[in-house]
Amino acid sequence: MSPVAFETPAYDVETPVLVIGAGAAGLVAALAARDTGAEVVVLERDLLPRGSTALSAGLIPAAGTRWQTAAGVVDDPDLFARDILAKAENEPDPGAVATLAGLSAPVLEWLADRHGLAVSLVENFRYPGHSAYRMHGLPSRSGEELVDRLREAAEAAGVALVCGAHVTTLFADAERRVTGVEIARPDGARERIGCGALVLACNGYGGNKELVGKHIPELADALYFGHPGNQGEAVLWGEALGAATRHLSGHQGHGSVAHPHGILITWACVMEGGFQVNAEGRRFADESHGYSEAAAGVIAQPGGIAWTMFDARIAGIARQFEDFRNAEAQGAVITGDSPEDLAARLGLPTGALAQTFAEIDRLKAEGATDGFGRAFAGVAPLAPPFHAVKVTGALFHTQGGLLVDGTARVLDTTGAPLPNLTAAGGAACGVSGSKASGYLSGNGLLSAIGYGYAAGRAAAATV
Repeated sequence: MSPVAFETPAYDVETPVLVIGAGAAGLVAALAARDTGAEVVVLERDLLPRGSTALSAGLIPAAGTRWQTAAGVVDDPDLFARDILAKAENEPDPGAVATLAGLSAPVLEWLADRHGLAVSLVENFRYPGHSAYRMHGLPSRSGEELVDRLREAAEAAGVALVCGAHVTTLFADAERRVTGVEIARPDGARERIGCGALVLACNGYGGNKELVGKHIPELADALYFGHPGNQGEAVLWGEALGAATRHLSGHQGHGSVAHPHGILITWACVMEGGFQVNAEGRRFADESHGYSEAAAGVIAQPGGIAWTMFDARIAGIARQFEDFRNAEAQGAVITGDSPEDLAARLGLPTGALAQTFAEIDRLKAEGATDGFGRAFAGVAPLAPPFHAVKVTGALFHTQGGLLVDGTARVLDTTGAPLPNLTAAGGAACGVSGSKASGYLSGNGLLSAIGYGYAAGRAAAATV
């Protein structure tokens, strides 16, 4: 794996601020550094920026925004912080949580006002654990649009974006100051780029099966739905420099990826009154607790498969997401006029599925809580036509990483900041704790834009 060389070679070119990774974290970091006047180069291993950002729904949670105010939503960073800590059972550092919650609104409004992102609030459903409507996204509600708009903004701001540049080596001096990197080009050519400050924004280790098996053994054989380039270099480089890490077992999973299509099916299908069944036509969990921990639950079912059940009303909500529209276009969404009809189309036991539908109807009518702990009070009943998607569980990205302070500076094992190294997004320890169940929807992009902004500004201040 990519090493750190404690030497200072001759560099082919130098830049004040160097960013590794052109996902949301890296591009926000580049914009933040550029806005201070610093010259910035972003290195991206792919030929076009995509990364895990492009595979997401592109929704950014933020509290106290003007879009919330316009919609009459009452929210603030303190409430947001309490929600984050509650979901993760108070495991994350409260200071880190307060930092990211506090940055969420100003950074999102800065991206809209300064860099032209067409942000709007999702007002028709709420993800598990959020006390208010606080998910914000671009018109298509897709991560591809988010990374494309950030790339365009970076290019317009004068950021130098170098694609097809795989960083293979970091160079550092005896004081652990990073002086530059070596990159490999697709044609095998090598170049060395010097820097005054380095931002690690190359995500976590979800694409590294050895590290996943070590830190998240329950998902060692799960579908990986992140970017294959997420090999854990940031953590390994940081550790070689003496950096501290935290919550390396923390991750975001998802229990509703269309199989075999490989398309994310929004959890709104569950939260608006849907449910999941296994191959026996039976429910197996409290689906409302969260989609991250649902991944392991789905994988534990026969064949590692489940079916997400919902109706036409819910499908109408889900269609605001480009992924769901693609799933429909590819035939992943199956429709039936009755539970029995749906069971026949899906190859599920007819009597068992009909009984499950009937039980859901009863729970909703009575406003009751089921044996798994899911409360159905005030949840709308399902009405024909009914819909279903065959799904599996997947690992999306890791949430643990390098320990950083409130300005995204990487800290060593004594708690002191390394001289000129910052980290953001999946490269940094996020605020989800050590378990999948600690992941509050949007925590990944929250860390990307919050720590990305902080990291870019801290890097620019270093040079």
